[in-house]
Amino acid sequence: MLKIENLHAEIDGKPILKGLSLEVNAGEIHAIMGPNGAGKSTLAYVLGGRPGYEVTQGSVTFNGKDLFEMEPHERAAAGMFLGFQYPVEIPGVSNVQFLREALNSQRKARGEEPLSGGEFLKLAKEKAALLKLDMEMLKRNVNVGFSGGEKKRNEMVQMGILDPAFAVLDETDSGLDIDALKVVGEGINAIMRKPDKAVMLITHYQRLLDYVQPDFVHILAAGRIVKTGDAELAKQLEAEGYDEVMAA
Repeated sequence: MLKIENLHAEIDGKPILKGLSLEVNAGEIHAIMGPNGAGKSTLAYVLGGRPGYEVTQGSVTFNGKDLFEMEPHERAAAGMFLGFQYPVEIPGVSNVQFLREALNSQRKARGEEPLSGGEFLKLAKEKAALLKLDMEMLKRNVNVGFSGGEKKRNEMVQMGILDPAFAVLDETDSGLDIDALKVVGEGINAIMRKPDKAVMLITHYQRLLDYVQPDFVHILAAGRIVKTGDAELAKQLEAEGYDEVMAA
């Protein structure tokens, strides 16, 4: 589904990714872990098409197409979703309005008919229930006045409504308490753990992986994947730390 080959990227002339290669197949969940400054968020932003991040070498294909030939909205319409570490607030725009416009824009790009207001509300209620988010929250402005946990649950509702093929989730566990962590983890499983979907889960900690079991765990350090293992690698990192595990 996603193939990254020898990816180099920089911001403001400073190299961040330095030859990163990774392949993610449909049906797989990959956890990316690594110390601060390793390039984890840069990888997410490059895949999502965030301005300011310059790719200087390498390639990324998404379902056989050159990702870098696609604008960010085209990547989204093709089935890519980027979850942010710090979801933004959008004053004056309700969640319902925002999500219906986003979904129907993607449907139009794919040549599909838009959902009616009633059809969309039915879908929104279904996905909000998965994340235990009250529908009244979806009527409020996007993330305005939301707690950290509510923002993350709201973002997972967005993911459920847009129904991507591939999700890049950048520190989705950041700011979550124990209960919210479980709800978000179960939501990711319900939405994305399917044979035709895949997830890249960027995290500092093993705790989310108790709920979202990864098929592969990768350590990203100094802009490259330096070690790959299964779910046990995350537990080892939690117990021993990056320096000791990478030195082994």
